[in-house]
Amino acid sequence: MDKRFFPLFFTVFLDLLGLGIVIPIFAQLFLAQNGLLPVSYPLWVRTLLYGIFISSYPFAQFFGAPVLGALSDTYGRKKLLLLSLAGTVIGYILIGIAVTMQTLLLAYIGRLLDGFTGGNISLVMSSMADLSDKSNKAKNFGLIGMAFGLGFIMGPYVGGRLADPSVVRWFTFATPFWFTAFLCMINIILVIWSFQETLGARVSQQLPQRVFHSSIIFSSILHLKKAYALAELRNMFLVVFLFTFGFTFFTQFFQVFLIQRFSFDQTHIGELYAYMGVWIVLAQGGVMRITAKLWKPQQILVVAPLVLSFVLPVLLWPHVPYYLWLILPFVSLSHGLTHPNAVALVSNLASKDKQGEILGINQSIVSAAQAVPPLIAGVAVSININLPILFAGLSTLVGWIIFLLFVRV
Repeated sequence: MDKRFFPLFFTVFLDLLGLGIVIPIFAQLFLAQNGLLPVSYPLWVRTLLYGIFISSYPFAQFFGAPVLGALSDTYGRKKLLLLSLAGTVIGYILIGIAVTMQTLLLAYIGRLLDGFTGGNISLVMSSMADLSDKSNKAKNFGLIGMAFGLGFIMGPYVGGRLADPSVVRWFTFATPFWFTAFLCMINIILVIWSFQETLGARVSQQLPQRVFHSSIIFSSILHLKKAYALAELRNMFLVVFLFTFGFTFFTQFFQVFLIQRFSFDQTHIGELYAYMGVWIVLAQGGVMRITAKLWKPQQILVVAPLVLSFVLPVLLWPHVPYYLWLILPFVSLSHGLTHPNAVALVSNLASKDKQGEILGINQSIVSAAQAVPPLIAGVAVSININLPILFAGLSTLVGWIIFLLFVRV
């Protein structure tokens, strides 16, 4: 690994480790008897409130990410990354307090704050793009995916146990949030110490006047209009939206599926998600580096999303959890090849001095695609627990068809 990439890799690893730690807990906060909600609440109310909680992060990120991306093009990646991590620390502390006090509103506030400042990954992607060219961009983005996967291997496994009082008597659902806030504070120290600004002389000392316009908070909406106006990127942005839209149905409500069908607790959820992380690492840290040498991103996207669209519904077939361990590697491998190549293609279509802005717009599209499915799935899962996964496969298939027919590279 190029030594310039190590701080980026480690920043993402710590960030995703923290995210992975809380993954097994979120669904349990709303479905378990000792979670945030009174025991009298029916399932449909619990899944709806869970969906709103999950969607609040990408909803806030939809407005915050383009602002962070544009500011990073002006002030530099490092300053904005520090601001983003500080928001994450405060957000997790608020959620930890909310879980301890059983205050649902405070949990939503913490989630919204974390989402608005949660541009960590897009800022690192912009830094990676600064240090890459078209020939190695997909491979380097795969390093970020490998850090993502390593965080997901350790995070869910650790998180499931941090919330298990049988491991340590005083562990509760709040413990993972305290631990994650602590990790983010370590991440801030490491960024201050080891992260080298990647924009160099292009960093301006004065913010352009347009950034202070009163409508900045709605810049994501303007950026969506701009994304539509960018003819060379418009169709690719739609493909990214549909891929993300579909996979969000899977990632955010697979926990509910596991709890309802197989009676999984946070420990079992953590183990299964950690297993998925192993395969993500293999896909983006190993397979991705091999495929990047053999094929261009657009060639990989001809195959990987199609495989993903057919594998996702297969998860509905098993009636014993053992078979999930056989199916999930195909989900992880196909998605692990789809996401970094889609991001690389978006980045390749943007000029060098617009990487932060374009990847910020891309993050807004991702955030919009992540915000809607939990609201739909929160209702759909109370009708049939299979529906979110079926929606996931269908959306991915439609995105693949649009990519084949309309994206020209």
